[in-house]
Amino acid sequence: MLSGAAQADETCASPYMKKITGQEDYVYIWTLGEQGVGDEQDKLVTVDVNPKSGKYGKVVDALSVGGRNEAHHSDFTDDRQYLWAGGLDTSKIFVFDVHSNPGKPTLSKTITDFVEKSGGVVGPHTLYALPGRMLITALSNNKDHGGRTALVEYTNGGDYVATHWMPTDGNLQGAIKSGKYADGYNYDVRALPRKNLLLTSSFTGWNNYMMDFGKMLTDAEAMKHFGNTVVAWDLHTKQPKKVFDVPGAPLEIRCAWGENHNYCFTSTALTSQIWLIYEDAKGEWQAKAVADIGEPSKVPLPVDISISSDDKLLWVNTFMDGNTRAFDISNPEKPVQVYEKHIGAQVNMVSSSWDGKRLYYTTSLLANWDKKGKDNEQFFKLYHWEGKELKEQFAIDFHTEKLGRPHQMRFGARALYSAQTLPQTQLQANAK
Repeated sequence: MLSGAAQADETCASPYMKKITGQEDYVYIWTLGEQGVGDEQDKLVTVDVNPKSGKYGKVVDALSVGGRNEAHHSDFTDDRQYLWAGGLDTSKIFVFDVHSNPGKPTLSKTITDFVEKSGGVVGPHTLYALPGRMLITALSNNKDHGGRTALVEYTNGGDYVATHWMPTDGNLQGAIKSGKYADGYNYDVRALPRKNLLLTSSFTGWNNYMMDFGKMLTDAEAMKHFGNTVVAWDLHTKQPKKVFDVPGAPLEIRCAWGENHNYCFTSTALTSQIWLIYEDAKGEWQAKAVADIGEPSKVPLPVDISISSDDKLLWVNTFMDGNTRAFDISNPEKPVQVYEKHIGAQVNMVSSSWDGKRLYYTTSLLANWDKKGKDNEQFFKLYHWEGKELKEQFAIDFHTEKLGRPHQMRFGARALYSAQTLPQTQLQANAK
């Protein structure tokens, strides 16, 4: 397992990224601008979350970036000095300096030519730290705005490096197609460096994610255009190796942290299942459904998931009922739900501290997919978890604060001098 007893960092963080030890000081929340709310712009909102601070539970900064870009996901460079944040609609990428003054980030750079540089890739989604690089998944393309898309590499300095298109039936690029699908869709990415493994999941294109949710659900043609695959890649060469059938739009990927735990999880939004991606006894990677989430027939819409650092719990949020669920994954092949709590009318993202004692929640899924009227709750909440019950510590109403729709969260610290990277055993890969 990871060294260090008091680490506090999101358990979905890249293993190449420096980690914070001790209590996190800030949470950076990438927030969608909302018409009629405040300045209506996307913004990076900084909340003080250190209980020893006089500003605990308060917004200490809100940096607007101009316009509404469908703010969605963000993450740090491997040195943790910069936070990259993407816009799914405009394909802009905003690079924030979070190390010069962690409590008051500044906008360092805006990348506006992502589509042009990448060769037509649209909708930067996951931003994932590799050594000296940012690996970016995207959701769409500029030809038909469908789900055909790619992985894109940039340097930490913001220079384009390469585009790696997803394998399709028409061009598998040497990958093995293990089932019915090779759809070329993408969503999330995670790495197991010691296994030289990169995994990507799949979602839907611009045509769907920018459509009103209710309208899309009744559009039979639109509902055909969701991803059904997870792809295993060679981490070093970015060569796709195997395409797995994972029907129903597999979203976030979370990999186990134990040095001998060769598996990752994902959840399917449309079929409400937990899937296990694992290395079998012969050293081959496989995929299989291992648990249902709620009642799949009611389509609770699983969204974000978070794995505990000891690989014992998987937290799963479901957007439609606003609940969070904890699954015991001690046996990864047989997850068992052990806890459930209602967080709000809608809930999307969950971020767990490394010690597992703090879980943060936000609400917004997509501007056109969030609920309407009184159910359009937009909040940021902190809960404490001692193993039996989630206990709310504070909540910030983003509408009352005139901030917009809070989406993804990332942890910050007042000083990074104590940050550390993973031990070499965790980073070693089988191939060079």
